[in-house]
Amino acid sequence: MLLRTALASVLLLLGGWAAASWLTYGFQAWTDEGARRLEVALHPVTAPPITVQGPGLTGSLPALLGEDGGVTIVDFIYTHCETVCLTLGSSFQQLQAALQADLAAGHDTKLRLLSISFDGARDDPTALQAYAQGLRADPALWRFVRVPDVGEQQALLRALGVVVIPDGRGDYEHNAALLLFDSRGRMVRIFDLAEQQLAFNYARHLARGPR
Repeated sequence: MLLRTALASVLLLLGGWAAASWLTYGFQAWTDEGARRLEVALHPVTAPPITVQGPGLTGSLPALLGEDGGVTIVDFIYTHCETVCLTLGSSFQQLQAALQADLAAGHDTKLRLLSISFDGARDDPTALQAYAQGLRADPALWRFVRVPDVGEQQALLRALGVVVIPDGRGDYEHNAALLLFDSRGRMVRIFDLAEQQLAFNYARHLARGPR
């Protein structure tokens, strides 16, 4: 009886270990977000062929991401946000300063920044232009766009795993991260806001290409 109980306990432990290993990609990710980031690193996600619009530009998102064969760090924002978007804006200001320092040193890494608004109804090109000016964004390095078509916007958010929940008062709850796209328009990495420098270093290395 004791032997059977011990054997059953061992089998339960093995079953739990196997399930945990499968659910966490071999114990590499213990949260949904961690699993999402690992999945993207293993299987890059191609940006859907949707139309984006911003100050002085209208075109497909993949074409914008692949422009000049460069690499793009992307965030998702809305201009009326008074919480996490302020942190994202500050982070991108610092990334822009780092890019400007590279350019001043004679190094164009072909790395650019792109902020995508998920509040397409309010964030028209005029609103995005004013927002960009408030952040002192250099349009050669940091651009702002919206997805004017609601269906395409939802398709983009789903494809990239961006969670946006209206709060019923005109604002949104949303996750925040730095999304890294390669020159083929594929999301290849996701970084936390706290990993800003890591994101920049990785993006700069990717933009320089093989040596």
